[in-house]
Amino acid sequence: MSFFKNIFSGSENQNEATSNINWNNLTDLGQLNEIITLSNEKPVAIFKHSTRCSVSRMALRQFENEFDLSDKVTAYFLDLIAYRDVSNEIAHRFGVQHQSPQLILIKNGIAVYNASHSDIDAEELRTRI
Repeated sequence: MSFFKNIFSGSENQNEATSNINWNNLTDLGQLNEIITLSNEKPVAIFKHSTRCSVSRMALRQFENEFDLSDKVTAYFLDLIAYRDVSNEIAHRFGVQHQSPQLILIKNGIAVYNASHSDIDAEELRTRI
């Protein structure tokens, strides 16, 4: 039974405990203004994650294992189940269709790249910075 719990568990704390990424939790609509401002100095990556989806969990873990861009990108993590209003505003404000999981790169206040599902790739993100 614990095998299935480990695979299908929805706890984001498990992901944070094993992450090499210094995530900034995205929990408030006001943070989107901060992200726009920050992106003028340093690119910002937003990872939208569904804690109810095993595909999202696998994409997150793979991304975290490959990510080594902390010095080049500020990383934000959005639990889109808990903060659906923030997820919807990201889609509206940055002109990207909602996906889950989804990685969005913001530079100079605009989304310059986004990928979802198996297309989420830290190496591809590196080429877009």
